[in-house]
Amino acid sequence: MNNYVEDYYNNNAENEWNRLTNPYTFIEFISTMNLIEKYFPSKGDVIDIGSGPGRYSIELLKKGYNVTLFELSNEELQLAKSKIECKNLKAEEYICENALNLDKIESNKYDAILLMGPMYHILNEEDRNKVLRESYRILREGGIAIIAYLNSWGCLKAGVTEFSSVFSDINNVYNYLDNQQFDPSTSFTNLYMATPPKALKEVSDVGFKVISYAGAEGFLSGIEDKIVELSKENEIIYNNLIKVASETSEYPQYRDATEHMHIVVKK
Repeated sequence: MNNYVEDYYNNNAENEWNRLTNPYTFIEFISTMNLIEKYFPSKGDVIDIGSGPGRYSIELLKKGYNVTLFELSNEELQLAKSKIECKNLKAEEYICENALNLDKIESNKYDAILLMGPMYHILNEEDRNKVLRESYRILREGGIAIIAYLNSWGCLKAGVTEFSSVFSDINNVYNYLDNQQFDPSTSFTNLYMATPPKALKEVSDVGFKVISYAGAEGFLSGIEDKIVELSKENEIIYNNLIKVASETSEYPQYRDATEHMHIVVKK
């Protein structure tokens, strides 16, 4: 992870805060909260690695967890602090640091970990393994982590409506069937997309036991325009679809083909 990633998020902190309020991306938020409620311990110390502007940290604080925010972007971290304090909540600590530097955290410190952004941006496999190994080290025995990857198979599906022009070259269609890397010359910043088997192998190889995994967008993946349209035209239908898509995000028939893949693991 390099300065391109830090610069991007420093320049887009407010956009990141608003991202999960979009009628489509809101599915990701609800699915993630469902996984937290289902698998996290009922109380304890949590570190939100790649916390961004604190959308999940705030929800964790509301539930009574002791939350540490660990974030590369100082602008996002300051926005998170402001949002948290406005709600009269109090985080344990705000750490502005690269996820590659988790070695600064003491071992066996946390009951649960959210690792929801860094794996999207680390192109080097050895670096990704380092983040995963360090996450394993700082998690207490029996602790739970939710680790998010961008899923290249799901992004291929979404790309049909979101960026179909790149598929004028048939090689680009085939490329999405494998792991994908993009640097700032071809994307807004560093991006890494993994196939589900690759992502599952990476987390297993460092010692984590995979409990489950989910495709955050569920059966609504890849139809953003229609979901946004429904949110405006028929709120009842929209809410019903969001509810069921998030509740069924772990179903095998959906989880391998969504943009965001959330892996639930245990130490």
